[in-house]
Amino acid sequence: MPVVARDLGKTVSMAPNTIASRWRPAHQSLVKWTSIPLRLIVGYGFLAHGIAKALRGYDAFPSILAQMSMPAPHLLGWATILVEILGGIAVILGAFVTIVSVPMTVVLIVAIFTVHTQYGFSSIKLLAVTTAGAQFGPPGYETDLLYLACIAALIMNGPGPWSVDGFLKARGSSSRNPGSTRQEFG
Repeated sequence: MPVVARDLGKTVSMAPNTIASRWRPAHQSLVKWTSIPLRLIVGYGFLAHGIAKALRGYDAFPSILAQMSMPAPHLLGWATILVEILGGIAVILGAFVTIVSVPMTVVLIVAIFTVHTQYGFSSIKLLAVTTAGAQFGPPGYETDLLYLACIAALIMNGPGPWSVDGFLKARGSSSRNPGSTRQEFG
C-alpha cells in the first residue's frame, strides 16, 4: 500500500519500496568497507616505490637527492625509503594508520614541491607513440594529490574492518567490558 504524504497542500503518493529507500541501509552497511581498497592501493603504492628505490642500491636514491641539492641526502634518502616501505606495510595492514600517515604525507609534500610541480598537474604526458610503444614525459603532481586525498580519507574514516587498528580497538574494548562477546575488527 503506498504511503501518502502532504506537501504544500498536495497529496503525493510514495511507494515504500523505492530504490532509494532500499539503497540507504545497504549503503550505510557498506561504508565501513571503503577503507580497505584505499589501504591496499596507498599501501602497495608506497611499498612498491620504497622497494624499487632500495633495490637500486645504497647510493642510488641519495645520489639523486644530492643532485637536487637536498640537505643530508643519505639520511633523507634512506628515511624516505623506510617511510615508504614501513608505512606501506602498516597501511596495508591497517596498523597505526594515523601515525604513519604523518611521515607519508611529508614525503608526498616534499615530492610535490621539489620534483613534480615544475611538470604541472597531469601525471600522464603522452609525448609520442612510436613502434616501441607510447612515450611519456615526466609526471606532474596529480598522483601525489590522489595519495594525499586517500590518506586524508583513511585518517577521517579510520582503517576499516580487517585492520590491526580495529583488532586493537576491539581487544581494548573487550578487556574493559568482559561481558562483551562480539568483536568487530573495524
